[in-house]
Amino acid sequence: MADRIEEHPILGVVEKGRKVCFSFDGKEIEGYEGEPIAAALKAAGVMVHRYTQKEHKPRGIFCAIGRCTDCVMIVDGVPNVRTCITPLKEGMAVRTQYGVSDKAFEEQ
Repeated sequence: MADRIEEHPILGVVEKGRKVCFSFDGKEIEGYEGEPIAAALKAAGVMVHRYTQKEHKPRGIFCAIGRCTDCVMIVDGVPNVRTCITPLKEGMAVRTQYGVSDKAFEEQ
C-alpha cells in the first residue's frame, strides 16, 4: 500500500513481521508485527493520534524519531507512548490521547 511507511529515519528499513490485529479506539485494525504503531495507523488512514489539552487541536506524526510528543497515545493503558518508535504487537489496545502528561486521559 502506498500509505505504508517502509523505511524509518531512525529504525531503518522495517522488517515486516506477520500480519496482526490490534485495536484503535475500540475498532479492530491490522498491521505488521514489529512495525511502528504509527506506521500501522497511517496505513489504515489514521492521521490523528492525540489532541492538545487546552485548544483540542489534533496532532499526529511529526518528527517520527521519538523526539516530540505529537504522536503519543495511550497504549495498553499507558499514556504518552511514542507510537512512531514503539513496535506493534498483536492485541495491543491503542487509544487517542487528550493532552500530554501523567494525567493524560481518554475522552469519554
